Amino acid sequence: MLRNTGNTDALIVEYGFLDSKLDDVNQLKNNWQNYAEAVVKAVSEYLNIPYNQNTNPSIPSADGTYKVVSGDTLWSIAKKFDTTVNEIKRLNNLSNNLLKVGTNLIVPNGNNTDSDTYTVSRGDTLYSIARKNNISIDRIRELNNLTSDVLRVGQVLKLKESVINKYIVKLGDTLYSIASKFNTTVDTIKRLNNLTSNLLSIGQELIIE
Repeated sequence: MLRNTGNTDALIVEYGFLDSKLDDVNQLKNNWQNYAEAVVKAVSEYLNIPYNQNTNPSIPSADGTYKVVSGDTLWSIAKKFDTTVNEIKRLNNLSNNLLKVGTNLIVPNGNNTDSDTYTVSRGDTLYSIARKNNISIDRIRELNNLTSDVLRVGQVLKLKESVINKYIVKLGDTLYSIASKFNTTVDTIKRLNNLTSNLLSIGQELIIE
């Protein structure tokens, strides 16, 4: 309890209890940056002070975009946001790989609801992901068979019902070329088809999600 604070505005923030036996312990450990950001934002708004959320260039801005800076390439941006060059080009209707400093690019981990999946970043919670992608927490749990709200960085969450396609391997096909064609990843194709190597045979039927 705070006493005798004079003209100083006192603020107490309670996130949870570290000795708790419930999920809130992991939520605190995994999402402390998100909680801290929320406090800074709330205090800034209360005091009517301009608030700039995107001080980290590897985090999408509030509108789900990334501003190109000197030295950026589509490959480096794709790697930064755990996506592919083709996905960024598709989202931004790019016909080539040329970038202009200052351009705002839509990135998959931002506030765009066109993606079928979301890759968990540091500080994410089910609540923040649901709000960012205009979906309910219960729907995310249902689509991903989640029994807990604990998330791990790099975890890929489904945001929509998957559409299953089948593809017949042709001469010259590789897992990489097929993944690029369907805007997916080699690892996803291997997982869906229980593949233990990258070898393909002509006429082989693959499940594509």
